[in-house]
Amino acid sequence: MFTSSSCGICSKTDLTTAIPPERVLRPGAVPVISAAELAGLPELLRAAQPAFAATGGLHGCAWWDGRERRLAAGFLFEDVGRHNALDKLLGHALLTRRLPLSDGVLVLSGRISFELVQKASAAGIPVIAAVGAPSSLAIAYAEAAGITLCGFVRDNRFNVYTHPSRVGA
Repeated sequence: MFTSSSCGICSKTDLTTAIPPERVLRPGAVPVISAAELAGLPELLRAAQPAFAATGGLHGCAWWDGRERRLAAGFLFEDVGRHNALDKLLGHALLTRRLPLSDGVLVLSGRISFELVQKASAAGIPVIAAVGAPSSLAIAYAEAAGITLCGFVRDNRFNVYTHPSRVGA
């Protein structure tokens, strides 16, 4: 059996070859989140970040549960690294048998890199919302994976870069 520690993009000429067709997400019949709920996510994240409140220097990520319409209890993690915070959240979802996280929004406190989108895709996450900007590769990967990608979510506004049908009025 062949294994690799690479990100999966190396030597690919097209992102669609890096994402198995069965992993591409399809939008449902109804939006996952309203525009007003989406705009309020960064404030919910900040209010729930105890270590950031104390230090001002940690990234956070949380899972907003689309069924309960709130940040999911026990699904907020902080770390000095954005990737580490997300790894903690996804590890918790795995250990608590909550994967796939297909019914809500991943909320990020910083920039959106391709690797964060790739991890979200592996977890079946349909919507990512972050206070920062996405990289061009993050946008391309989200488009190919069928993920709704929202950046600059702050000050009651946001940009939707891919698959806008999951964000309602």
